[in-house]
Amino acid sequence: MATGYEEFETKMRKTSENLSMNLAAVRAGRANAAVLDQITVDYYGTATPIQQLANISTPDPRSLLIQPWDKSTLKGIEKAILASDLGINPQNDGISIRLVFPQLTEERRKELAKQVKKYAEEAKVAIRNIRRDAMEKFKAQKKSSEITEDDLKIAEKDLQKLTDDWTKEIDKIADKKEKELFEI
Repeated sequence: MATGYEEFETKMRKTSENLSMNLAAVRAGRANAAVLDQITVDYYGTATPIQQLANISTPDPRSLLIQPWDKSTLKGIEKAILASDLGINPQNDGISIRLVFPQLTEERRKELAKQVKKYAEEAKVAIRNIRRDAMEKFKAQKKSSEITEDDLKIAEKDLQKLTDDWTKEIDKIADKKEKELFEI
């Protein structure tokens, strides 16, 4: 068996993990602190993730409570949330910020489902690009006589199986998120 699959499998795994992170930020109707992962606050000239500035809790299924450790960051956090594409108005009481997630409309659920499909398709394209790069590497090895024609055929078959497995994993992750969107 040809060597070097680990490198490509690792890249495919990272693509899958990246998809999971992107989908965690897609709001599914219930409060999830992951929606704040991409939002940074200007803290003394440094873009800092909200999680590093505050305690984030979910007092009930439809709201997040952000309690900054340094009260001077309250306005900055509020401004960053308003500037984000979260689409939720923060409620600032001078001590903490509350984000209340409205019930998703059918139209919004469909929009989010399209977004999930788009992320999944991007991940599949990345997986196929990894397969293509791997095949180019193995063809170059064949050309320089490092591997035989049989080794190349085996590598091609193994890479296709690896690609199919990770594509199925991407589909599973996306399907799970879509189901989550249409619950409740």
